[in-house]
Amino acid sequence: MVMDESQWVPEREGTVSTKLLQKADAAPFVPVGIGGFALVVAYGLYRLKARGKMKVSVHLIHTRMAAQACVVGAITLGTTYAVYKDYLLKPAADRARK
Repeated sequence: MVMDESQWVPEREGTVSTKLLQKADAAPFVPVGIGGFALVVAYGLYRLKARGKMKVSVHLIHTRMAAQACVVGAITLGTTYAVYKDYLLKPAADRARK
C-alpha cells in the first residue's frame, strides 16, 4: 500500500535555527557552549600563523583542548544550575506553601 505524501504531516517541522532556539529555551547553556567553542576555534585559527616555533599538531591539540574545555564547562554549569533549580529552590518553595 502506497502512502500519499500530501497526507503526511510531521509533528514538528522546523529549521535548524528554530531547533536551536527551542534548545536554548530548554537549556540556556547550550548556546554558551557553542559560542565558546566557536570563539576558541576562531582564535586558534587566527593564531595559527603566529605560533612561533610550535609545531602545527601541538597548536591544534591545544586549540582542541581549549574548545573542549569551553563545552565541558558549559555542560557543568548547566547541570549545576539544573540541580540547584530542581533540588534547592523547590523544597524552599514547598516549605513556604505549608
